[in-house]
Amino acid sequence: MYFNLDWQITIGDYQLALLESCEVHSSVDLLADTCVITLPGGVYKKALTPDQAEQEKARKEGREPELKIKRGDKVVVNLGYNKTLVEEFNGYLLRIDTDGDSIALVCEDALFLMRKPVKDKQFKTASVAAIAQYLIDETGINAVLAESTGITYEKFVIRQATGYDVLKKLQEETGGNIYMRWLEDSKKWQLNIHPPYIEKHGAVRYSFQRNIESSDLKYVVARDKRLEVTVERIGKDGKVVKEQFGTTGGDSITLKRGAMDAGSAAQTAKNEYLKRMTDGYEGSITTWLIPAVAPGFSAEVVDEDYPYKDGTYYVTAVTTTFSASGGERKVQLGIKVGGANG
Repeated sequence: MYFNLDWQITIGDYQLALLESCEVHSSVDLLADTCVITLPGGVYKKALTPDQAEQEKARKEGREPELKIKRGDKVVVNLGYNKTLVEEFNGYLLRIDTDGDSIALVCEDALFLMRKPVKDKQFKTASVAAIAQYLIDETGINAVLAESTGITYEKFVIRQATGYDVLKKLQEETGGNIYMRWLEDSKKWQLNIHPPYIEKHGAVRYSFQRNIESSDLKYVVARDKRLEVTVERIGKDGKVVKEQFGTTGGDSITLKRGAMDAGSAAQTAKNEYLKRMTDGYEGSITTWLIPAVAPGFSAEVVDEDYPYKDGTYYVTAVTTTFSASGGERKVQLGIKVGGANG
């Protein structure tokens, strides 16, 4: 069976006719998914800029002529094979970069809508949910709040920040997965803030003999691992307090958990340690566009030559690239969630 590359990309009111390349990156460790669409500059420079009559009119009115596409325009990217397309990205145009003969359209997912200033505020004994709702109200976006992490701050200060800035701080301090999801029934965005690893968005299966193009995986036996987990929490005096679990002299992981009590922080460090102390793969695999996968999926990895290595892993990041030379995904594997010794 032959697989012919297909794509459909819309930006604002325009649908692209030519494409040099496209890269979509998503990760549970980053606040927003990003997409970079590269266009052949010689073809598109004229298409993106206003015609001479519009430029002259703008000059007479004392303003800059508007580009055909502009910051804030809606962007939808669909990729696939043989006219079977999958939506890979849904967001907004952040900026237009020009470099030599190419034009790069840098895009960001719906968290772009949070890039609006919010009023300064000091919260006392406020939950993450209350802070997030304040951001929705202040930015005025068409969104509702989903269930959040349940973490409560004894004190939280917003000063000279956008809603995006505040969400980034919440992600860094709580370690939560933060993302926006479109609710078709209610025609609203849903702001999600969840603890890491608890959500399962789907499942995929990869085989070294069938659909893994390449990998940098390393199979590590638990008894050979040395790991120390540090949880940083904010004490009542506002200072950072560290709770640690594990063995020094090897890998180290630091988790920021905001205003968490000492017992919860210590248990979090221990739980994270135990999750990672199993036999299993570390690293990433490179596959084709099929099957579709995203952070939060469970990826089963099998090897017919070494079945004892089979296991299921939480996908932490996916980078999808698409060009005339082909389409592929780099899938980063996180903690083991099932399989032998899992």
